[in-house]
Amino acid sequence: MTGPTQRPHDRPPHDRPHVRLTDRLPHVAAFPEALGTGLLLHTDVALDDGLGNCIDMFISTYEAALSRFKDDSTVGRMRTATHGGTFDFPDWTSGLFCLYDRLFAATDGAIDPCVGEDLIRLGYDESYSFTTAPDAAEHAGAIHGRAVWSADVERHGTTLITHSPVALDFGACGKGYLADLLAGMLGDGAGHPQPIQYVIDAGGDLLVHTDEPITIALEDPADPANAVGVVEISQGAFCASSPSRRHWSDAAGHQLHHLLNAIDGLPVDDVAATWVAVMPHAASLSTALADGLATALFTTSAAQLRAHFDFECAILNANRAAAQSPNFPGGFFTH
Repeated sequence: MTGPTQRPHDRPPHDRPHVRLTDRLPHVAAFPEALGTGLLLHTDVALDDGLGNCIDMFISTYEAALSRFKDDSTVGRMRTATHGGTFDFPDWTSGLFCLYDRLFAATDGAIDPCVGEDLIRLGYDESYSFTTAPDAAEHAGAIHGRAVWSADVERHGTTLITHSPVALDFGACGKGYLADLLAGMLGDGAGHPQPIQYVIDAGGDLLVHTDEPITIALEDPADPANAVGVVEISQGAFCASSPSRRHWSDAAGHQLHHLLNAIDGLPVDDVAATWVAVMPHAASLSTALADGLATALFTTSAAQLRAHFDFECAILNANRAAAQSPNFPGGFFTH
């Protein structure tokens, strides 16, 4: 799900000369329509046209399977299947589905791709109407009988079976998962004698593979023009979540956003922003995991999640209280 845009930052660390990201990774491939937020691929060597075209085509294939904003996607057809059905997804979705199994279990159901129905009722729908259904509160969440991943979606590998319409939303991990898959394409098809250095920026969710650390600003959820801290990372994934860039009001003036607890189907209001770092040794799908955990920290304590996953994090609560894990690769500014 969309979070604060954590852009690679030009502020230099005190022990290194100022080197801009564009100097270190001067080649940029842009995919502006990818997943509704755009994707940038920064590399130290130019990609050949064939690889760039393959990436562009794969992004289209990815959305054709998983986008809930496309009626003709596989996910879109699941939403409109009156009596459900059997839906075959590409083999490469296996890792994503397995990760959702783990997140659903680790959060006791608070992270659930079936939350798509709640998002639609709250107004975050295919047309971005941001108009809340009058009966949204009466139907939101698993507690009101909405479909749940573990009970109403039968999974056999990458085949999903349903018995009624199910509105899935894979946004909690989706951008990160795409970044991981694209990284695999870089590793397999770049055709260069030396490993490519790169930063994949999927709408602010970052996968970094560089010789020297890059510095990343932590966006202030209350003021996107400011930063509340920085991190440095050279290998691994770094993702964030916040309602600051995607929020709206219902007819009664209540503030709504897209970061929901799937159990009650309502926005979480006591967390302002989260940041998660996952190193390559911790997970083969490091960006998907970091992306999903950044959302999960809105619903589930870091301690509970750390019993299941290897990651570092920082959290800014709604009252501006800040906390971070011991080995988080950066920190908040102090005044």
